[in-house]
Amino acid sequence: MRVPVIHRVPVVHQQARRRRARYARLLWNGAEILVTLGVVLMLLVVHQLWWTNRQAREGAERKVQALEREWAGEWERGREGDGRDRDEGGSAAGGSVSDGDSASPGDSDSDGSPRAPGSASAANPRPRWTQAYAILTIPRLGLRVPVAEGISKANVLNKGYVGHYPGTAQPGRAGNFALAGHRNTHGEPFRYINRLRRGDRIEVETPAAVYTYVVDRTLAQTSAGDGGVIREVPRSTVRAGYGYTDPGYYLTLTTCTPEYTSKYRLVVWGKLGSMRPR
Repeated sequence: MRVPVIHRVPVVHQQARRRRARYARLLWNGAEILVTLGVVLMLLVVHQLWWTNRQAREGAERKVQALEREWAGEWERGREGDGRDRDEGGSAAGGSVSDGDSASPGDSDSDGSPRAPGSASAANPRPRWTQAYAILTIPRLGLRVPVAEGISKANVLNKGYVGHYPGTAQPGRAGNFALAGHRNTHGEPFRYINRLRRGDRIEVETPAAVYTYVVDRTLAQTSAGDGGVIREVPRSTVRAGYGYTDPGYYLTLTTCTPEYTSKYRLVVWGKLGSMRPR
């Protein structure tokens, strides 16, 4: 008689099996969350570094074109008006400014504010808040962007525009025409202003004239609270010896530094070199 062989079946504890299944689910869910967060972060980076730049640059280019069309229309209407006045036997309304016309820094417009050298009446209407009213051109950087009143992020800087610090001088006027612009994202118009060198030209166009400033000095890094760099006579209150001591016709460009941070400010200063009436 054959004796049956009894095989012992290992006993698997259900509780241990459930524990392992729970751990597996947790690991899987954690991995899914990490992958999802990675995708979301990647999309945010793409949005900030690519999409906002593309969107802002396209909007800024359209605004530059719109300003040029608007000014061309104004000049055309002005020429037609001058022609009618001359046909009637009178002189052109309002007169004209010749290339040789000049004014000393002490001269002033009808509103009492100083005129730029070489202009008889370069006064422009005071721009409205966030209004784009001028065009900034930096040939070395291939840059051509609108200048708007104010430094609001939402309504000016994030549109790819350059913002004019309220309370500082207007283009071509005595004092300091001070501007701010993004260095990274949202069009980043001032990303490469650290490449500007002494003698580089910077042009500011308005309906009345084209003002050419010449880069003179650079402050590679200063505190974000260094308000002295945009004063009427720009001079750093943080970095001794950087800036000016005498009144003049200044241009100041400011942006964040180092790149992708807003801890410090980079400053470029220029002086008015010439003015060409429209």
